[in-house]
Amino acid sequence: MNHPIWQPAGIHGADQAMRIDFHAEQNRYAYAGRRADASWMEAICGWLDPVGRRVADIGCGGGIYTRAWAEMGASAVVGVDFSQVMLEAAKETCRDCPNVTLVRGDALRTGMPGESTDVVFARALIHHLDELDGFFAEAARLLVPGGLAIVQDRTMEDVSLPGSPTHLRGYFFSRFPRLLKLEKERRPADSDVQDAMRTAGFQAIHRHVLWETRRVYSGWEELEQDLLKRNGRSILHALSDEELRALVAAMKQEIASDGIIVERDRWTIWIGTKQ
Repeated sequence: MNHPIWQPAGIHGADQAMRIDFHAEQNRYAYAGRRADASWMEAICGWLDPVGRRVADIGCGGGIYTRAWAEMGASAVVGVDFSQVMLEAAKETCRDCPNVTLVRGDALRTGMPGESTDVVFARALIHHLDELDGFFAEAARLLVPGGLAIVQDRTMEDVSLPGSPTHLRGYFFSRFPRLLKLEKERRPADSDVQDAMRTAGFQAIHRHVLWETRRVYSGWEELEQDLLKRNGRSILHALSDEELRALVAAMKQEIASDGIIVERDRWTIWIGTKQ
């Protein structure tokens, strides 16, 4: 499959302000280096049978969930991302998955053939976009009739929960309230997502809340290194290095654990059917 030249489209202004560079080599493994948790796989399999499905993972990043779809039995998985650096990481993540293809393309213009896939999946993508209508129009174009769009992201209801030793993100906002303002600028509202899905022709839209285990850390030291690298946490790019170290020090006092730390995030998942 030919790789289309990426043209940036609809990137949210709040993300531009955070200075995260998805094309920078130093961020290559920021969205790789872990596996999708069984809690996520169980939820997906409760909503559909992935076996034999053709899946497009839009905004695939380092390929964590691209690989998961392949492992769950999808017949073919196409991972699409606008960053060649992310795709190189995804290539490593999926190196032993022969049914995975990686394509460089924009979320609004993937370059994939129309009606070529059974499932369009997008995790942690739409909060980076200004154009929900454009994304869902592209998702509808890619899907066969009866195909499913599965979109996983966080609303303000998800991110506003207080911090705890399992819900670590809450500490980010209590320590630096300005981060919550950035979240308000970029997090999608449930009504906006459902309206955009209906506009694109999706029906039978269902909304689910999922507590997904993000990662299990052997102890504080492993978690500390993950935080300081800002792995998988674009919001932390709005902090200076000094502020990030202060946040991590404060979190250490709150968590105060030498044992295993289980990090869980709350997500909203929308599922719609193309008619």
